[in-house]
Parts: sequence; structure tokens; C-alpha cells
Amino acid sequence: MTYVIGAGCVDVKDRACIEECPVDCIYEGKRMLYIQPDECVDCGACEPVCPVEAIFYEDDVPGEQSNFTRYNAEFFDIAGVGSPGGASGTDVLEHDHPGVAGRPGTLGGNT
Repeated sequence: MTYVIGAGCVDVKDRACIEECPVDCIYEGKRMLYIQPDECVDCGACEPVCPVEAIFYEDDVPGEQSNFTRYNAEFFDIAGVGSPGGASGTDVLEHDHPGVAGRPGTLGGNT
């Protein structure tokens, strides 16, 4: 099991979760952050610090956001970022999962 970043992160990318993650498994795409499922140790440190409540335990992802579980996992295949790697050694990845890239934009984002 792992944690998943959902729709609330799209165009927000607060990054508080990155600071809390003890295993450096949260990577930054162009429009949102992604948790590398093979690197996540399920500690849950990221979840309570997310100001938009976009992080869920895999079993608790709301039904309407269930596709984000797949988006988080597939992003790393698309990005060509293998595991283990650690996000701090990686720049912002200038793309997103196609399911995120094709979403309508939100107002007030920090992208």
C-alpha cells in the first residue's frame, strides 16, 4: 500500500508534503506532485500537512478520484524515473500524467 496525491493538488503544488516526507518519495510534475509508490513507506507524514487535503491512503482515495492512484504510479513510467531514486536529486519534471495534463486548469494555482 501507499499514499496517493489526488485532484486537489492539480495547479496548487503547496509542497509542504515534500518537507515532511522522510524518504524523499514525492516528485514534482508540471501541474501536480506525485508519490512514487515503490519508495513510499506508508508513514503518513505527508497527509496531515497538505493544506488542500489532496493526499489519501490508497484504500481511502475517494471514488471520484480513484484514477489518481493509477496516475501516481504510471507517472513514473512515463517520466522515466526509476526507483529507488529520491526526489531531491530530480528537477521538476516538465510533464504530467496525461490524465492530469488534460484536466481543465484551476484558478489561483502556483504552477
